[in-house]
Amino acid sequence: MKLLYWLDEWLTLPQDEQQTRLPISGGDLLGDVFVKYHFIDINKPLLFTFSPAGTNYQEHDLNDDFSPWGFQLAQKQHVNVISFQHLGISNWFRHRNLLFFLEQLAPLLTPFTQRLGYGLSRGGFAVGAFANLLKLDKVLLFHPVSTKNKALAPWDDRSSTDIAQQFDWEQDYHDLDLGNAKGYIIYDPTNRIDRGHAKRYSQLTHLRVFGMGHSTHATYLNKFGFYKQVAVDFISHQQVDIAQFRLQTKTLRFKEDYYRRLNKANAKSAHRQVLLSKAHNILIDEKASHVQEHQAKIDIQPLIDVALKHQDEHPKDAIQLLEVAQQLAPDDPLVEHKLKQLK
Repeated sequence: MKLLYWLDEWLTLPQDEQQTRLPISGGDLLGDVFVKYHFIDINKPLLFTFSPAGTNYQEHDLNDDFSPWGFQLAQKQHVNVISFQHLGISNWFRHRNLLFFLEQLAPLLTPFTQRLGYGLSRGGFAVGAFANLLKLDKVLLFHPVSTKNKALAPWDDRSSTDIAQQFDWEQDYHDLDLGNAKGYIIYDPTNRIDRGHAKRYSQLTHLRVFGMGHSTHATYLNKFGFYKQVAVDFISHQQVDIAQFRLQTKTLRFKEDYYRRLNKANAKSAHRQVLLSKAHNILIDEKASHVQEHQAKIDIQPLIDVALKHQDEHPKDAIQLLEVAQQLAPDDPLVEHKLKQLK
């Protein structure tokens, strides 16, 4: 645990000398979790990331160039980062070596006054479980699990819950413990289990994306840099532009292609297919009602602004946004003019 020894010595230095010792990077193996860290400036935020399910590396995958989930994104935003990568499929960050490391690490981070947490699904669980211990100020969680303790979340009947019972869900850090952390939780409210977990994060700002499912990363969303941009805004500014976020999600909800691509991405999951179908039907009705009753009141200017902003780099995406605007306001001359230009 080289980092603990280095921090212990580093804390004895005056603050100006602490800064001169940076940057510093390294990694270590903590039982069945690999940690990698990179400190550049004590005046910048310190970001903690924990890997989600699906990033199932093994110890033999580790090398000098290996980067845990979220590590490179943090580096690109020029913040300090400590990233934790679970090893193996059935791993819920419960290894005693990891817990001991975090307990020893927390009091050694006093120079970093702004601390952030970022994770999704299983990684979101870890951010929530260790938030109070690490004194996180802000968190960004995508469809996180709050616990695998069946007594606390009896409605979580996924197969992963039964598999997770091999771990102790009674001792420390088995449940969310946000402390004073604020921030955002993003999830699909049509997913019964995710909705149940999300309700337990009552102190966070809830941002809902209908049809997202659990851990869905469709090509259509990535084309817009949708989720990545949310993470970048959070890491860089410690906040999410909620108005822009809702504009983008609202735009997606009116696009039939959105659901076709989500269904394709989830073709092997009957459970997700049912959720997507339900969301699609609800929103088809919502679209018809919305357009019929409020068409004259819809302000499509923000949608046009986004399209014009990206028309040079992403003309196809701009056309799609303008087509949505045209559906909402068929007689708008500006939209018709811009579509003719781009096509």
